[in-house]
Amino acid sequence: MQLDNLDLKILDELQRDGSLSNVELARRVHLSPSPCLARVKALQAAKVIDRYVAIASAAALGLGLNVFISISLRSQSKESLAEFERRIAEHDEVMECYLMSGDSDYLIRVAVADIGALEKFILEQLSPIPGIEKIRSSFALKQVRYKTALPLPRGG
Repeated sequence: MQLDNLDLKILDELQRDGSLSNVELARRVHLSPSPCLARVKALQAAKVIDRYVAIASAAALGLGLNVFISISLRSQSKESLAEFERRIAEHDEVMECYLMSGDSDYLIRVAVADIGALEKFILEQLSPIPGIEKIRSSFALKQVRYKTALPLPRGG
């Protein structure tokens, strides 16, 4: 799908506030509601808009510790990687999981209440996953920036 300036304005507004009504969105992008809704539906159909979510406050939910964990596997076989990915996806604490380039290590980000919850997660949930060779943790001391909106191309 080729995105024009109007599509980009719609995406920008929806990334800032996905709960906007169609009428309010149309007003903000200077369209009438019917063509605005048609454009939003087209963006959804083309999978440019993936989904709508509410972003909860980790602090309000008592999840004050963000931890980045690097995990090395003993084997980098296709089966080992697939099994690890299947097992890691079962844990609600895991917010993100990336297969890193070069060494087939994984980087995950977990949200937990405190050090005790982290220890329990590592010992009871992470360590029992077959094939893990090494686990290294880094704690986020302060969140300097957090955003969910993707950078959009600038219209010409």
